[in-house]
Amino acid sequence: MNAQPPRDDDALSANAARAASHGAEVVPADDAIIGRVFWRSLIGVTVIAVIVSAIWFARRPRVVDPGGSTEPVAAPVRATPAAPADAVPSVPFTDITAAAGIDFDRVNGADGRKLLPETLGGGAGFVDVDGDGDADIVLIDGDAWPDAPKSARRGRGIVVYLNDGAGKFTLATETGLEAPAQLMGLAAADLDGDGLPELAVTSVNGVRLYRNESDALVRFRDITAESGIDDKGWSTTAMLFDADGDGALDLLVGHYVVWSPELDLQVDYKIDGVHRAYGPPLGFEGTQLSLWKNDGGGRFSEVAEQAGLQVLNKATGVPVAKTLAFALEDVNDDGRLDLFVANDRTANFLFENLGDGRFREIGAESGVAFDRAGGATGAMGADAARLRSPRELAIAVGNFANEPHSLYMARDGKVNFTDDALVEGIGAPTRLMLSFGTLFVDLDLDGRLDLVTANGHLEEQIESIQASQTYRQRAQAFWNAGPDAPRLFVEIDPKRIGDLARPIVGRALAAADIDGDGDPDLLISQPNGPPMLLRNDQSTGHRFVRVRPQGKAANTDAIGVRVECTVDGRTQVKWVNPSRSYLSANELPLTFGIGRATEATIRVHWPDGTVEDFVTGDSLP
Repeated sequence: MNAQPPRDDDALSANAARAASHGAEVVPADDAIIGRVFWRSLIGVTVIAVIVSAIWFARRPRVVDPGGSTEPVAAPVRATPAAPADAVPSVPFTDITAAAGIDFDRVNGADGRKLLPETLGGGAGFVDVDGDGDADIVLIDGDAWPDAPKSARRGRGIVVYLNDGAGKFTLATETGLEAPAQLMGLAAADLDGDGLPELAVTSVNGVRLYRNESDALVRFRDITAESGIDDKGWSTTAMLFDADGDGALDLLVGHYVVWSPELDLQVDYKIDGVHRAYGPPLGFEGTQLSLWKNDGGGRFSEVAEQAGLQVLNKATGVPVAKTLAFALEDVNDDGRLDLFVANDRTANFLFENLGDGRFREIGAESGVAFDRAGGATGAMGADAARLRSPRELAIAVGNFANEPHSLYMARDGKVNFTDDALVEGIGAPTRLMLSFGTLFVDLDLDGRLDLVTANGHLEEQIESIQASQTYRQRAQAFWNAGPDAPRLFVEIDPKRIGDLARPIVGRALAAADIDGDGDPDLLISQPNGPPMLLRNDQSTGHRFVRVRPQGKAANTDAIGVRVECTVDGRTQVKWVNPSRSYLSANELPLTFGIGRATEATIRVHWPDGTVEDFVTGDSLP
C-alpha cells in the first residue's frame, strides 16, 4: 500500500473556508451516514473521490472523511499498467462469489413440463438493507411448483447478504423474508422516511411489499394486505418512483402475460415441432401495468387507468403489454420523468409524463415501439442514458436470440428516436445473443457510459436445434469510444474482461461499488443456479466522484433527482433510479468517472426546481 499523502493544515483551513463560501460545511469524520471522501494514491497522484450528500430540506452539503480518521486513506496500487488513452481498455472482472461468502443456489422448480416462469426469473440487486452505507446483496429465489413431490428442492424466499464494506458478505438469517414462492424481481426504496429501504417483490402470483423494521438485526414484515396492495397475476418488473409529483414514491408494476400452468400446457409450444419447449409469449394474452399510488400512511390505491398507463389493442380491445423492463428518462427535457416500457414480442411503450399523475403513450410516434424493420422484438432488459452529450438520449434494449439489441437514440432534445444499434457498433455483435440484463455503466471511470449485457438462452438443448446458439452465453461489454468516434461503442475483447466472459445463463444484472474503490462491480443472476459476483479489477488510474443526494421524508432516497457532473466543459447527466436493467436493483449512490481530472462541478436538480452546485477536488479536504 502506498504511504498516505502528507496533511497540510494550512491548505485544509483554506479549503474549509472555500467550501464555506459555497454554502458548504466541512464536518467531522464520524458522520459516516451522510457520506465519505475516498482517497486513492496511484503512481504518485492523489486521487480523490467525494460523496456529496445534499439534504433537500436543509440545503447544505456535508463532506466527511471515512472511518473516523482525519487523514486521507490510500488504496492499493494495482500492478497492471493503464491502457493507452486511444485504445480499448482492459476491464478484467474476477468472480468472487464463493470467496465473498455468497452460497446461494436458485431454484426454478423445473420438472420437465417446461413452464414459462421457470426460465425468466432470478431477480437480484444491491440494496443497503441495514442503512450502514454499504451495498448489500438481495437475491430472489424461485420454488418448486405446488404439485411437486415433497422431496422436491424448495426455494429460500428472499435472501439477504450483508456487506462488511470491503466486499465480504454474511448471510442474514430470520429476516422475515423466507417464505418460498415463484418470485421474479424486486424494487427497493425507503417509503416511510426512516432511512431503511422497503422491498417490493414480484412473483407469478402477484406483488408483495415488505417493511424494513431492522434494528440490531435485519428484519422485514409483509405489509402487502395492510397497505391495500392487491396485485394479482404474473408480475415481473417493478419500480418505485414519484409518478404524480406529490413527493411520495408510488409503485409501478409490470406484468408479463395472462398465465397459469393449464394455459401453458394448452399452448404447448414445440421448438422443433416434436418436443415441448419454453416458448415466446405469442400464445398468451397480454396484460396491463399497475400503478399503486402512495396515499400516505402506508396505504396505496391502484390508479393505472386514470394515469393513462393502460393500453388496449385498438382493433380487439385486448390488453397489449407483455412487460419485462422499465427505464426512466426525461425524454423532452421538461423536468418530468417519462417512462419506457420494454414489451416482449409486442410494441414497446413510451409514456410521456404530462404532470399531475397523467401519462400519454407515444411509443409508435416517437420511434421506440418497433425495430428498424417495423417489427416487435423480444425485448427483455432496458436502460436509458445520455451518451455523447446531455442532449443525446439513448434507450438500450436487450432482445431475443437472432435479433440485435435495440439502441433507440434521439438528439438535440427532440423526441424522435431511431434505432442506431447497427451504426453505433452494438448491432452485429449482439445478434446471436439472447440478452436479459442491460445496463449503462462506466466500467473504466473515464467519464463515458459503457454498455453491459447479461446473456443466456431459455432452452438447455438449444445447441442441438440451432447450431449458432448455446444455452450458457458470455456477457458482453461495449466500451464507449467517445463523442468523436465514428461508432460510439466497441466491444471489449472477451479475453480482456476476465470472468465476465465466462458463459452462464444470465438474467438480472446490477452494479455497485462493493469494496469502496470507486469502480463498479457487477452481480449477474441465473434462473436455476448460483449468481456470479464480479469484482472490477480495472487499473486505469481514473478518478471518480460519488454523489448521494438525500431527500425529505416522503422520498429520502431522492429517487427521480437529476444530477450533473461537469469536468473540463463536458457534462454527464444521471438520474437517481435504482430500478434499471432486468428484474434488478442497483445501488443508490451515483458514481461519475472523471478520468484524470482533478476537479468536478456537481449540480443537483431537485423536483421543486431548486438547483445546487458543489465543487470537488482541491476545494475540499
